[in-house]
Amino acid sequence: VQLQASGGGLVQAGGSLRLSCATSGLTFSRYSMAWFRQAPGQEREFVAAIRWTSSTHYADSVKGRFTISRDNAKNTVYLQMNNLEPEDTAVYYCAGDREIILSSIRRPNDYDYWGQGTLVTVSS
Repeated sequence: VQLQASGGGLVQAGGSLRLSCATSGLTFSRYSMAWFRQAPGQEREFVAAIRWTSSTHYADSVKGRFTISRDNAKNTVYLQMNNLEPEDTAVYYCAGDREIILSSIRRPNDYDYWGQGTLVTVSS
């Protein structure tokens, strides 16, 4: 199983970025997928998730600004990030799990598979 995150970069506050996570080696349509982020010196935190049912869940800090989506034909999950803030600066990781339950969807330790991370830097 491989997860390959991409799309990070440097953007000014108020700008937008779209992250992608291409997967292989798994039955993507049956997996719940998520994005987490980790800023320097901080713990990895939940950003957004999309279950195999396509239901979506967001951290309060990104609700209304970020949108998670999936394309089962391309085995890829996306994170559209709008109105970015300096506080969004972090390494963003995609994660996937086939059997994660709803109550665990925000817990990084409950995901089996992880991508390598992509750096997002938002300047003020």
